[in-house]
Amino acid sequence: MAVEDTEYVQVASLSELEDEGRQVVSSDGRPIALFHHEGEVYAVDNRCPHMGFPLTRGTVEDGILTCHWHHARFELEEGDTFDLFADDVQTFPTAIDDGEVYLDPDPEPDVPPATRFRNRLADGLEEDISLVMAKSVIGLDEEGKGFYTPLETAVNFGTRYRAMGWGRGLTTLGCMANLYDHVGGRDKRRAMFTGVREVADDSAGEPPRFQQYAFDNQNLSKERLKSWFRDTCEVRDADGAERCLLTAIDSLPPKDVAEIVFSAATDHRYMNAGHTLDFINTAFETAQHLGWEEHADAALASTVAQITDATRSEELSSWRQPVDIAGLCADANDLLPDLVAAGEGKEWERSEGFVETLLDDDAEAIIDALTDAIRAGATTTQLADAVARAATRRVLWFATNNEFTDWNTVHHTFTYANAVHRATEKTDATELYRACFDGAMSVYLDRFLNSPRAPVPDPAETDRTPADVRADLLDAFDEQGNTNHAATLVSEHFDADGDPDDLKRTLGRGLLREDADFHTLQSLTAAIERFEVVGEESEQRTALMATARYMAAHFPTRRAAEQTFSIATRLHRGERLHEVK
Repeated sequence: MAVEDTEYVQVASLSELEDEGRQVVSSDGRPIALFHHEGEVYAVDNRCPHMGFPLTRGTVEDGILTCHWHHARFELEEGDTFDLFADDVQTFPTAIDDGEVYLDPDPEPDVPPATRFRNRLADGLEEDISLVMAKSVIGLDEEGKGFYTPLETAVNFGTRYRAMGWGRGLTTLGCMANLYDHVGGRDKRRAMFTGVREVADDSAGEPPRFQQYAFDNQNLSKERLKSWFRDTCEVRDADGAERCLLTAIDSLPPKDVAEIVFSAATDHRYMNAGHTLDFINTAFETAQHLGWEEHADAALASTVAQITDATRSEELSSWRQPVDIAGLCADANDLLPDLVAAGEGKEWERSEGFVETLLDDDAEAIIDALTDAIRAGATTTQLADAVARAATRRVLWFATNNEFTDWNTVHHTFTYANAVHRATEKTDATELYRACFDGAMSVYLDRFLNSPRAPVPDPAETDRTPADVRADLLDAFDEQGNTNHAATLVSEHFDADGDPDDLKRTLGRGLLREDADFHTLQSLTAAIERFEVVGEESEQRTALMATARYMAAHFPTRRAAEQTFSIATRLHRGERLHEVK
């Protein structure tokens, strides 16, 4: 082949390559491995795409190049991998001219890099390989596709390959999407890596899900579809409910769809310890991130089992004895039409002691306070906000003399109340008042977990800089037992007039470097969501102190995922992971 008019560069002597069998050459600082095998010359990137081991230290036999570190195998001519834990290795076209070896150091890729990284992310999800997912997320971010493409790819996978549908993994992914704008640059990558990794883990080994289809009749009214959806959910008919929901998505605006779904999600008390409504709300928000028209059907249809298969709290003794709080909620629900009618046209303002009333130990007084508020014109948004404020305090005041697992109890109430408040932004359906009653009763049930209330730092002057406080907060997360100290540092950051965005980024850094569990990942997301909607600094301080306590109680962890992310980052930069002698 004549190479004069090409981009090929001379890199080696053919005779020397034939004698040695392999050589390492360089082009613009990039190490390239040359192999002479079965009379042909091949060139590949010398860094194994798995973890960067020099491929010239490997073996070539029968047209297969094998890396000796983790035994990844590659078809030598085109670089295709046999082992999906690795990637295809980059190959370079070669030519021989006058006894010299030439190669093209910058060949055109077969597919655009963003497409390749998206495809590899799909491989990582299917095989549940964390390193592949980390590399893909980093590569997509480098290509300017770091948010939408990982989110869409993981949602498409999670809604198809988990028979039970929307669960912990997809909810984590949705939380990370909501957290994305509040964390620092590289932590945005960590957030998406965390989300897709949890989707893969939650789907691993599960049978696929087969989505139903909408009714042919697209002229059904909202009222009819709402009635059908609630009836089918009531008798746990998941297939029938899904067809009703898909028809609603096809024919009604999102606000009406939200009314239909949240009405069924509140037909029974505090379903699945609050997870049902929380998961559904996250599914709505994920569909909004991706585009309602394209993704609402898969996202929301996958949540139906969260309603039809849910545990209903009125079936639990804790909601019946010694106080029948399920009955109190049912009675209040029966009054709703009259309460809403009485409050129409009125403007309710939360009294100074209203939240403290919700934290009382008298269930009937709590229900009375809520019903009086509705009668006085309180909207679902206002009432849900008040309940969420009370639930936030249950986390902030959690007494560490309780069992460690009791953290989850106050956490469930908090994330449920936050989800109810966010749901009120999607629909003004009166059924969400029922969720306010349920959330308030869960706050009531958690009262013993604040006995005694944990100490809460008061605002005070400080001469330290916000940066020093944030550094100390990360240090506090490095040691067990700093639950109260973490809250004190958050409060001090406010005292030092620190930028709340910097504090949120620091909390995000502390969270995303850990192998945080589902609830801890939810905790910071919900706390920041509360921060964004409350107006008073004191309430913002409360929300972030509460999550800091929760996080500190669960840190540190082994940080295995951070090790994987670090390896993927170093490989992407071209760094060496080892020294070869």
